[in-house]
Amino acid sequence: MNMKKFFRTYFPFASNQIKACMAYKGSVYLFILCSLFSSLINYYLWKAVYGSAGGGVIGGLTVSEMVIYVFMTYVTRTVANVSINEEVSYDVVKGTVANNLIKPIDYRMSIIFRGFGYSLYNFIMPAVFVWIGVEIYRAKVLCLPFTGWVNLLFYVLSMILSLLIYLLFDFCFGLIAFFTTYIFGLQMIESAVLSFLTGQLIPLTFFPETVQKVFNFMPFSSMTYAPVMIYLGKFQGSELAFVLLRQVIWVILLYVTGSLIWKRVTKRLIVLGG
Repeated sequence: MNMKKFFRTYFPFASNQIKACMAYKGSVYLFILCSLFSSLINYYLWKAVYGSAGGGVIGGLTVSEMVIYVFMTYVTRTVANVSINEEVSYDVVKGTVANNLIKPIDYRMSIIFRGFGYSLYNFIMPAVFVWIGVEIYRAKVLCLPFTGWVNLLFYVLSMILSLLIYLLFDFCFGLIAFFTTYIFGLQMIESAVLSFLTGQLIPLTFFPETVQKVFNFMPFSSMTYAPVMIYLGKFQGSELAFVLLRQVIWVILLYVTGSLIWKRVTKRLIVLGG
């Protein structure tokens, strides 16, 4: 399949997802406000931590860098951490996955492109405005220069790779539904674990060096932590190249893993609805 035919086949899944988000604006905006409220809590929490410590550098970050980290974490996770396991679970429970399997399309790619649509909608609606606000805050309040275009370029590249990693990982996670049918409880566990391991709650630099090394060689550090640290300019030169290469490797590994699991689960498919 050539690229033109490929995008003509799967792009409608992304555009339809954007239309669905626009149709159900209330639920989407409520989710956005809850996430932003959580970021504001983190902001005041870290301001209190740095205030009690007398300022300075904690975990390799100054108080100004921590403020930027908190809100750029929000931007990154809003755009890149798009969950698609619910789509897979829903298709398994309703039995619609059987209909999708007989269609002349790749089921995984259709789900992933839905994720692209949701990610693009999140970027256009809340994330880009928060991002602009961060840059204004950086220049007007923190008296720091605007982020350099090189850091911006590598940040966007890293965020795209982060999106692919998260989608591929979440697809693999969603395939658990073929074995357990309902994965709501597991979804709650996944959300809690990822918020910790991806650096959303606490930057990974706050952990002991040995623990950081373990986290860095897991896919989770590439989902949120790596792009934000690139944005802050914490990765330069060969270290930056290694971080991006690691993200590319995880994209490949998760794609191959998903393919292997998919072949196995489709051989034992049990349809409950349809």
